[in-house]
Amino acid sequence: MRAVKCAATRRAPAVEPRVKSATEQDWYTEYLDAIIAVRVVEDVDAAIAHIRQYGSQHTECIVTDDAAAAERFLARVDSAIVLHNASTQFADGGEFGMGAEIGISTDKFHARGPVGVEQLTSYKYVVRGAGRFAARVLAVSGSGRARSEG
Repeated sequence: MRAVKCAATRRAPAVEPRVKSATEQDWYTEYLDAIIAVRVVEDVDAAIAHIRQYGSQHTECIVTDDAAAAERFLARVDSAIVLHNASTQFADGGEFGMGAEIGISTDKFHARGPVGVEQLTSYKYVVRGAGRFAARVLAVSGSGRARSEG
């Protein structure tokens, strides 16, 4: 097993002599390798501010036993996937039951997050009326035809 490389701020515990000092570029880098950048912050709001500046808007995680901090994080972080005490490796279309992941998206429209076949599907809604201005829809059949109230 190869070692994980780590870049950290001076406040991070220096328990490993191979940890290098983090640079500004480390916060912007998506390594795609066994490398992590660690920053110790004062509180959850500082973490959220850090993520707003440097995050991917794809997957963000908080590790804490503080339920209120976790809820604040989950509600305020603007990412396709937010996790509490769960591995970011979970951020995969297959893990979400979407089948094979075709791609990822940080856009807010059309697909956001893991993209499987269903997320690439667009829909067309066809509505047929009988000249009325409005009708209450009672049910939609398996064929996609809506039945309306008489």
